[in-house]
Amino acid sequence: MVVFDPVKVLITNYPEGRTEILESENNSEDENSGNRQISFSRELYIEGEDFMEVPAKKYFRLAPGQMVRLKSAYIIKCDEVVKDKDGKISELRCSYIPESKSGSDTSGINVKGTIHWVSIPHALPIETRLYDRLFKVENLGEAEGDFKDYLNSDSLQVHTAYAEGSLASAKMNERFQFIRKGYFTLDSDSTDKKLVFNRTVTLRDMWTKKG
Repeated sequence: MVVFDPVKVLITNYPEGRTEILESENNSEDENSGNRQISFSRELYIEGEDFMEVPAKKYFRLAPGQMVRLKSAYIIKCDEVVKDKDGKISELRCSYIPESKSGSDTSGINVKGTIHWVSIPHALPIETRLYDRLFKVENLGEAEGDFKDYLNSDSLQVHTAYAEGSLASAKMNERFQFIRKGYFTLDSDSTDKKLVFNRTVTLRDMWTKKG
């Protein structure tokens, strides 16, 4: 689980200072892939796109008064939206359902949405490099003029993202799926102080979307 556009979530009824170790599957499509441990706490990051203050129809992620499941963790409900002086969301204050823990849920509550997250105190900052097509046209041979006029200025996007701690042990040539972001591999530019991951495959055809 890796968060690219972090929004802070404060779980108001979760004990301060508590860290809980949860289990999550390595590959939901392979029962033999094993599990890994992830840290859960009172303060989390979720993706900005996983919250909508005025939810659209059939939006099943987090919204004011709406419940969602945190992957491999608990069901939470958004109780309050906190904004800064410029009107930007600074924090979502939520409550969790203690009986809704994944794998032993006795709450009887059914929610349609599941989102990923990372624990803020345990988050691992990483550099991610997202590659797109070098040119803005699909067939450069049919384009007129200088080929440099068709260079895609967004062919490389570099972001700081926040990952769950298990990625700290990543090794060269290992491949990881970052939930809803694509497949990534460790870059040789990585150091002990900064891990760098390159996206090798997206999870949807961005060319069709842009077209």
